[in-house]
Amino acid sequence: MANLNLPYGIDNFEKIRINHCYYIDKTEFIKELLTETFDVNLITRPRRFGKTLTISMLAEFFDIRKDTRAIFSGLAISENPDICNQWQNKWPVLYLTLKDINGRNFQKAYGLLKNEISKLCKEHPCLGKSTLVDPDDQTIFLRLKAGTGSDIEVQCALDTLMRMMKAHYGKPVILLIDEYDVPLAKASDNGYYDDMLDIIRTFLGMAWKSNPSLKFAVVTGCLRIAKESIFTGANNFISNSIFNEHYNRFFGFTQHEVEKLLNDAGYIHHLDDTRRWYDGYRFGGMEVYCPWDVINHIRALTVNQNARPGNYWKDTSHNQIIRRFIDKKSDSVNGKFERLLAGEAICETIMEDLNYDNANSSETYLWSILCLTGYLTETFPASSDAPLEGNAVWLRIPNEEVKTIFADTIKVWFTASIEASDRRDLFKKWWDGDEKALTKEVSDILFDTISYFDYKEDFYHAFLAGLFSGAGYEVKSNSEQGTGRADIIVKERRHRRAIVIEAKWIGKDSNLEKECAKALEQIRRKQYGRNLLMEGFTNILSYGAAFFGKECLIQGGRDQ
Repeated sequence: MANLNLPYGIDNFEKIRINHCYYIDKTEFIKELLTETFDVNLITRPRRFGKTLTISMLAEFFDIRKDTRAIFSGLAISENPDICNQWQNKWPVLYLTLKDINGRNFQKAYGLLKNEISKLCKEHPCLGKSTLVDPDDQTIFLRLKAGTGSDIEVQCALDTLMRMMKAHYGKPVILLIDEYDVPLAKASDNGYYDDMLDIIRTFLGMAWKSNPSLKFAVVTGCLRIAKESIFTGANNFISNSIFNEHYNRFFGFTQHEVEKLLNDAGYIHHLDDTRRWYDGYRFGGMEVYCPWDVINHIRALTVNQNARPGNYWKDTSHNQIIRRFIDKKSDSVNGKFERLLAGEAICETIMEDLNYDNANSSETYLWSILCLTGYLTETFPASSDAPLEGNAVWLRIPNEEVKTIFADTIKVWFTASIEASDRRDLFKKWWDGDEKALTKEVSDILFDTISYFDYKEDFYHAFLAGLFSGAGYEVKSNSEQGTGRADIIVKERRHRRAIVIEAKWIGKDSNLEKECAKALEQIRRKQYGRNLLMEGFTNILSYGAAFFGKECLIQGGRDQ
């Protein structure tokens, strides 16, 4: 297999090129960017789709302090001499990332912002010494650099730095802001949204509100915060989201790019699995793969050529977004989740202008956030011929990876919900062998639970095991017992008693009573209780549990 130098976890363009890492050429983005005239260009995409690497590429291309011809040599943009002569290393660049402003309280987050401003000042030491810069600005600059600037000076920091850069270089500044909305997302999660919004609104707004020091700004993030909050006063403001065709091939890997990457790595035979797990995101009418996932999967294959696709995206995004839906306890929302997890599509109105502080205010806001952050994607069901009205969009889960994120989140929610409930009466029914009452109560719980994996057998195993979780019982699933593997074993050592449950998942034409009988016969024939007797358990109850969809029948309760 080819030993590719993959840029695992590297989002710095210069580092990728200097270290000769494998790079899928996206530099033609520069040409497309410059075909438009704008003051502020906001580009929103889900996390891990190359936004930071793109901003880093722009910084290297435009920065007047550098000569980057060597690292762009051989790439698509180098074949455009007119653009390179006019723009490459010809402009002062101010590049700031806000992705690390994630404090648990406002004081910590504000301190992290001041630290980022301090680092930014240290990257431009010439401004503190330039004879072309206003001395009063230099005094403020030194305080910002030392991290001792006042609140007003911090809020006006970008405006001050841009004014100083224009005076020093004699040219307006290209402003690059990466992940501008992270501070607001974290503030919303941790309860200080209004305080952070007050800072960010002034901090960014002054940078582009009728600012003569600005050449143009490129800003990236996950969501487009409502214009009146952040982008007020931005002349010639352009917004590019997942629904726009412009730039659609520059964020994410296209099918051709993934095929070439897998072929170059020697793993083209893993294309189907890679597509099923990491493809399916629809940006501007084009389906793309998540680059982070593809690179991680190929890296795993270099270690183990039989490595199965893994879930790499779940640790990088805000999975609590899904919990917000589930915690709404809406029958409508739960039903739509089940349709999505069964591979179906739902039609919802999508709002692109959002505020994190009222993200829980309506179901429309929540579906919009799931769509714009990559948990759901646009689709066009073959069965839907009726024209969509307004901002309505057909949505589906993009791939297997995201589907597992939904399922895992629902499992955690179910376990937490069950553990928080009073189950003493339910447990008594199990130990008393009250099969009729159990059938009703377990059916009620099942009906109120969001199903996943299209009612496959693992769903019912997890469901039954979850009923006993966190209650002090020892619960084992698919453990070796007798001459086979019992689905569920529940032990209570204090009273030397145990429960054996065999679950059956059936089709439409099957009979629940018949399947329960089969389950009980299997427990008897394979002697699932034998090991329990040898361990000293004296009271062992056996149950057959048959399921079809949300129908349930439980029979048994007899001692072994």
